[in-house]
Amino acid sequence: MTLTTIARACILVAATFGMLTGTAAAQPAYPGKPIRMIVPYATGGSVTILARYVSQKLNEAWGQQVIVDNRPGGNTVIGSEALAKSAPDGYTIMLTSMDLVTVPHLLNTPFDSIRDFTPVATLAVSEFVMVLNPAVPAGSLPEFIDLAKSRPGRLNFASAGGGSPAHIAAESFNIAAGVKMQHVPYKGGAPAITDLIGGQVDLYFSPIITVLPHIKAGRLKPIATSGNARSAALPQVATFSEGGLPGLDIRLWFALFAPAGTPREITDRISAEVDKMLKTPDFREKLVSQGMEPFITTNEQFSALMRSELTKFGRVIKAANIRLDN
Repeated sequence: MTLTTIARACILVAATFGMLTGTAAAQPAYPGKPIRMIVPYATGGSVTILARYVSQKLNEAWGQQVIVDNRPGGNTVIGSEALAKSAPDGYTIMLTSMDLVTVPHLLNTPFDSIRDFTPVATLAVSEFVMVLNPAVPAGSLPEFIDLAKSRPGRLNFASAGGGSPAHIAAESFNIAAGVKMQHVPYKGGAPAITDLIGGQVDLYFSPIITVLPHIKAGRLKPIATSGNARSAALPQVATFSEGGLPGLDIRLWFALFAPAGTPREITDRISAEVDKMLKTPDFREKLVSQGMEPFITTNEQFSALMRSELTKFGRVIKAANIRLDN
């Protein structure tokens, strides 16, 4: 090999190395710019409170602004579709709940809940409590089931609307307990609780934090809570499993998602930061104040849970003929 050939080869190697290092330098470490966090719910609710707290903590950790973007409408479809159509670069994420696995059974959604989203990190979980009007003559879950069986179709339950988590939870109870109660849909949880206290309806499935003041004041009677263990907020109330319905494990989870195809190194970066966040006392206190608890899983475990719930709730929705307007 001549000296000239060797020199040309060295120049080529140096140029190639320069292009590679230049390309790497042109791609700053994630995150290199502000991040948008879509919340497919209206402002003011517990999901928005959780999102703003998470965004604040990520901002403090990374020095990049994380902007909460409330995109309500279409039973969470508008916000979810916006995420599905976003670039898979980690700069658009979404904080949502179990609607992601129930709404596709109720609407013809423009996305696939499994195919079009990448689970990034679970955040929190909120258990349901089954509450009765105090006039209903039952003081435990077995007593209420006996009462409902003796009065088929005569007891009724409220919900925050057709197809809402409260509606799906109550219909799941109907199926698991082998009873039949009538559904009374409301436009939101507040009017449903008002009529439950007033005696216009008998039963409501609610996140614990929403009805806890009414329980403490004696205006509502708790019968059972979901989850694997008794709630720290209601330790005197037995779980559905303790009451004889071990299969009734329904809870509201909250998690972060990214568009499908987002690089694993980016989702791992977000997940690792959330994991640190969930282990801090101040974050746990924030969750407890909203009636939630930390929910820590791997992305693989959560993906399996989503697939399981997509199937489970699909069966309930079909069996109970649940529609968004019924």
